[in-house]
Amino acid sequence: MPVSPENLAIYIHWPFCLSKCPYCDFNSHVREQIDEAAFVGALVAELDHYRILSGSRTITSVFFGGGTPSLMAAATVDRLLQRIARNWTFDKDVEITLEANPTSVEAGKFKDFAAAGINRLSLGIQALNDPDLKALGREHDLPEALAAIDLSRKYFARTSFDLIYARMGQSLADWEVELRQALAMAADHLSLYQLTIERGTAFYQAHEKGRIILPTEDVSADMYDLTREICAAHGLPAYEVSNHAAQGQESRHNLTYWTYGEYIGIGPGAHGRLNMDGAFHALTQHRSPEKWLAKAASAGRGTDQNHRLIRADMAEEMIMMSLRLTEGLSLAGFKKRIGEGVDCFIDQGYLQRLFELGYMERDDHHLRATKAGMPLLNSLLGRLLAS
Repeated sequence: MPVSPENLAIYIHWPFCLSKCPYCDFNSHVREQIDEAAFVGALVAELDHYRILSGSRTITSVFFGGGTPSLMAAATVDRLLQRIARNWTFDKDVEITLEANPTSVEAGKFKDFAAAGINRLSLGIQALNDPDLKALGREHDLPEALAAIDLSRKYFARTSFDLIYARMGQSLADWEVELRQALAMAADHLSLYQLTIERGTAFYQAHEKGRIILPTEDVSADMYDLTREICAAHGLPAYEVSNHAAQGQESRHNLTYWTYGEYIGIGPGAHGRLNMDGAFHALTQHRSPEKWLAKAASAGRGTDQNHRLIRADMAEEMIMMSLRLTEGLSLAGFKKRIGEGVDCFIDQGYLQRLFELGYMERDDHHLRATKAGMPLLNSLLGRLLAS
């Protein structure tokens, strides 16, 4: 079900990394020196600015993403959470997530992050063997990854970790072994992403020159099917295209995105969706850390774009996001948010064809992609929303 309008999620972007991973197209940057105090001051200023825009709200989740937010000092996390608590009201079950890399340097800060208020850690493991970790440009090795998982369980109520599959030279059998190894360690949540070659990355250039060979589309599809099957059998079924969780352990923050709830994003390149003056607004921060910092320091906000969304834009975004969920798009939630039923915004003839092909299904409460349709979702959406 959609997050109720009075609730709000907060995303905080820390854009800095020790190195740029060759597959990464996120807004991440490597800097020799970082004025952390200046960035914290600007983040606090943005929190104050958004308090004015949002009014009094209940905060259901806070997510520190990046970049590598575990490079921040624990005192920085503490200060930001204290400011959020001053400006709004934390839900009694608030989820506060920090993304972290499992290097020994960062893992040593886990105790302090927990004391600051982090109650869920998301670890960027990515692979469970040293050669592939090196090929992916990761800073950690396998012993550090395993130690970080153990340490995270000691200090945090909830732990998730990421893996990337369909990697260079990886076979279906290789992935099954690795996935089962991961599931033996995963207590509540796994994020499992297929490696994609994104324009502008180092991998893109290498792939164009033939230096990177990925599994075939058929093998990648088999890996996807195997992932869903094995995770479900282990008690961590897919609740979204790439995310698997035990019942009740789904990422509350990400569910805000996928159910088209309201959230604010602060920090370089962060995005938000906020209801202001009776209209939904799409807000985007300056991507450049330096440009964002200069504007946030001088004006109290680093906003680059603020678009008032029309109903058709909102409908398209909500359909695209919610169909990523295994449960699909809530028909009642859609009508409540958009003001009209979903049938007004999709190609009915094409939808009927998808029903006949077994790629989509509908009941009294939800419209959803089937098991067969989910891997094809991106290509299906283009035509489904063409009207």
